[in-house]
Amino acid sequence: MNKRAAASLVFLAAALCGFYRLGSLAAARVSAAVSAPPEASQADSPETPLSDLEWDAMVLALSKASLSYPGRVGIYLKDLRTGRTWSYQPDRLFPAASLIKVPIMVAVFDKIARGELSLETRIRLTGKDRRGGSGSLKWAREGTALSVMELLYKMITESDNTAAQMIIDHIGYSYLELAFRRIGLVYTNITPEGMSLSSGRVARENYTTPREMALLVDRLYAGAMVDRDSSQLMLDLMKHNKGRTRLRKGLPIGWEIGHKTGLLRRSCHDVGVVFSPRGDYIIAVLTGDVPSYASAKRFIARMARLTYGYYNIDAAYAQAGRSRNSNSI
Repeated sequence: MNKRAAASLVFLAAALCGFYRLGSLAAARVSAAVSAPPEASQADSPETPLSDLEWDAMVLALSKASLSYPGRVGIYLKDLRTGRTWSYQPDRLFPAASLIKVPIMVAVFDKIARGELSLETRIRLTGKDRRGGSGSLKWAREGTALSVMELLYKMITESDNTAAQMIIDHIGYSYLELAFRRIGLVYTNITPEGMSLSSGRVARENYTTPREMALLVDRLYAGAMVDRDSSQLMLDLMKHNKGRTRLRKGLPIGWEIGHKTGLLRRSCHDVGVVFSPRGDYIIAVLTGDVPSYASAKRFIARMARLTYGYYNIDAAYAQAGRSRNSNSI
């Protein structure tokens, strides 16, 4: 590991432990070793990937739920063990809302990799950077200096809008647009108007798609975004997202998820990677023109709950039981 990567890991560890005044953080991961019954074969193992039958049943349920929701919906799902994908209007444009903070984070690490910035660089809060909405930095005193690592942490885990604006002002919109294209984003864009927290329409919106957001998460998971160490740092930040609604709410306690939410201008989203007993998977659920944010959050939680119904250990044993019964007839 090179010096920059080692320093990055030290900074992340310090940030997660509260060394940079970010508060204490319980980062314990829950893991359970489940032993198969003595009579169970290897095919009956909880780690068995979803069968074609299970996958087809799951995506049919997701499709029906998507069709019935009274708003615009876009979904992208990928099983990271088998490579199978399913999507529903994956290239439809949605206002990005706070999902835009994921490619912003990637652009920052891109700039670091180019030697033009470091995680230790300190940026001062000015009056023009202060933003309402999510995050605690809006209450910080003007002139407060924070490291890039601190700002990234707050931007991703708290969806802090002030932290995002401080980063944007430091590296510039032009660099962000260039970085977005460099990392393979075609439709995802960023504009000053799009960063407005106005609830009404804006002249130039920030847009993204379910496929492009899933692509970002996929490359982070694979260690292919900027470089392996940077990818791991970014995914670790997403694992500490403090939100407990949407995808997180639809998954059982103990399942790890690295994700980012977004909510603005009648759009409500969540995208992330779920670490399940039967294989990790990426799920991006974007909604627009929603009747209410509460209904959109419930819908996204329902999508997570539907996937959980097939990726949980009990489903594997139920499938194995059906196979044994079928073979004995």
